[in-house]
Amino acid sequence: MEIRVLKYFLAVAREQNISKASNYLHVTQPTLSRQIKDLENELGQKLFIRGNHNVTLTEEGMIFRKRAEQIIDMVSKTEEEFESMKSKSAISGDIYIGAAETYNFNFIAKIIKKLQEDHPDIHYHLFSGNEEEITELLDKGLIDFGILTYPSDITKYDYLHLPNKDTWGLLMKNDSPLAKKEHITKKDLLDIPLIFSRQCIEKGKSENEFINWFGDNFKDLNIIGTFDLVYNVSILVNEGIGYAVIFDKMANTKEYKNICFKPLYPDLYSTLDIVWKKQMIFSKPAQEFLNRLQKELS
Repeated sequence: MEIRVLKYFLAVAREQNISKASNYLHVTQPTLSRQIKDLENELGQKLFIRGNHNVTLTEEGMIFRKRAEQIIDMVSKTEEEFESMKSKSAISGDIYIGAAETYNFNFIAKIIKKLQEDHPDIHYHLFSGNEEEITELLDKGLIDFGILTYPSDITKYDYLHLPNKDTWGLLMKNDSPLAKKEHITKKDLLDIPLIFSRQCIEKGKSENEFINWFGDNFKDLNIIGTFDLVYNVSILVNEGIGYAVIFDKMANTKEYKNICFKPLYPDLYSTLDIVWKKQMIFSKPAQEFLNRLQKELS
């Protein structure tokens, strides 16, 4: 299976049309069709459903698309790392970081800023996602570091605890009766429409700080939905659809002036860990980033 053929496959999947993909790739349409057919024969699976004017991925094709993208990403990452090795003096290359949404990413941003001043030829690639998505990228070698919110399963990684904490609270409209309070109690959360992060809902009780904080009556809460991105849920709250349980400083309350954040009481905090694969052999830029991080935390 050649990298070139994987790129052909991804182009057809993206364009959903053999003719458009062949123009993009600068190959003839018969050549592209033959390459895709040979790939299907090699895999023993049909990857596309062919229509009169377009093609769509089969279920097997969608699975293969994800794998092909990961392979191409890994090849690109490897090429970039070896290209950076050609420089014998200045450190150059790429650093890949995956992170859950957190305002306290600013600690990492400050380290990147200092590193950028000393090594301007380093480039940074950020991936956002929940714990499952970040650890999958990490395990596949597609990112160098992952930043996870505690509690997460970090036993199979090397890690450092980051110094900042995230404060749990409730995002609401300014005209809500709860907006007049300084803190939100467990009782306040009963009988109001709540929106939680998907990761929070999916975690088991032993892994979930909020469920442990709230107690056995968590099942009595009126949970009307879940979210991945705080920006999107801020729009729902702004429209009065519900109240969102989020971390402080995540929502842009300046842009949406009709919403506000109130912390929970008793206080509930989450800490952060930056993790990487054990016995990881880093590129020069990633190793320098880790050195700066360790120095800062020491």
